[in-house]
Amino acid sequence: MSNILETLLNQPLTPWIGGDGPEGEIALTSRVRLARNLRCQPFPGRASADKLSEIVIELQDIPAKLAAEDGREYQFVALGSLNPLARNVLVEKHIISPNHAAEPENRALIVREDAGVSIMVNEEDHLRLQCLEAGLNLTEAFNRANSVDDIIEANHELAFMEHIGYLTACPTNIGTGLRASVMLHLPALSLTKQIGRIVAIATQLGLAVRGLYGEGTEATGNVFQISNQVTLGRSEQDIINNLGSVVSQVVDKERTARHLLADGSRETLADRVWRAYGVLRYAQSISAQEALGLLSEVRLGIDLGIIDEAQPEVFNELFVTTRPNFLQNLSGKVELNQSESNILRARLIRRKLKGG
Repeated sequence: MSNILETLLNQPLTPWIGGDGPEGEIALTSRVRLARNLRCQPFPGRASADKLSEIVIELQDIPAKLAAEDGREYQFVALGSLNPLARNVLVEKHIISPNHAAEPENRALIVREDAGVSIMVNEEDHLRLQCLEAGLNLTEAFNRANSVDDIIEANHELAFMEHIGYLTACPTNIGTGLRASVMLHLPALSLTKQIGRIVAIATQLGLAVRGLYGEGTEATGNVFQISNQVTLGRSEQDIINNLGSVVSQVVDKERTARHLLADGSRETLADRVWRAYGVLRYAQSISAQEALGLLSEVRLGIDLGIIDEAQPEVFNELFVTTRPNFLQNLSGKVELNQSESNILRARLIRRKLKGG
């Protein structure tokens, strides 16, 4: 296993979730993903094992091309060479999708040293390119994705029709093939029971609101992903601008809700977030879901100046390290049962909140 992959599997934080981007106390990360396919090759869902293998071989030159362009190191990883735990850690860190991890044979990952750029090979499409930025920074993520896309297109013939756009396995991606999303921490909107209205309005505006790991997942820890749903008939810039505008409004509403909570019921809120901090600080066993819920409330308390015994980045780091597969990998054990995992998670949180 190379140093890049070892680092990605073991480090608590990657730069794009460090909490220091624009609107970083609410907007955790921005992502732009492009779906692309090779011309004259069947989509992965219809391709034989031999064809999938052929596609993987054809795309092995991409890391060198990208590295030559931006001076950063890239690695080509055959997913079949990774054990299930390693693949699941990559899922938890939003580097690959659950579907990609579940079917590793003749599939691969191209990833930059900081994971700010990653490409899934032979997921639903031949290439699923994603660029991640800290905070609300869709423009930078889009510009980087565009640059990577240009390099790939200069070296490989892609499936494209002038009057339609890029051809993709799923009809909802046809056209630009672009999906942009922002991961938001919205505890105040949840506490004030406004989140349902926000979701309804976003849906009416052609956006999707999902949980922590995208489609089909719940908003654990009050973390939501807002993304575009329409890719055909709209320019890439229109998609980015529309999503950015809506997300900015959601950020403003979350900030307003936080101020209302702090001004209207500060003592009640302080009691709530300090109780959450107390449980995390002293619990001897805690589940993954409970930990995320309590961490969300503690982060709210930190952001509002109620809790002064922890830094905001603690939330971002524990958000990663308390996930089941990351914890399993960190333990170095072949397998952790549920009880062992909960005990180790509580110990890790206690140590981090002590400043260890």
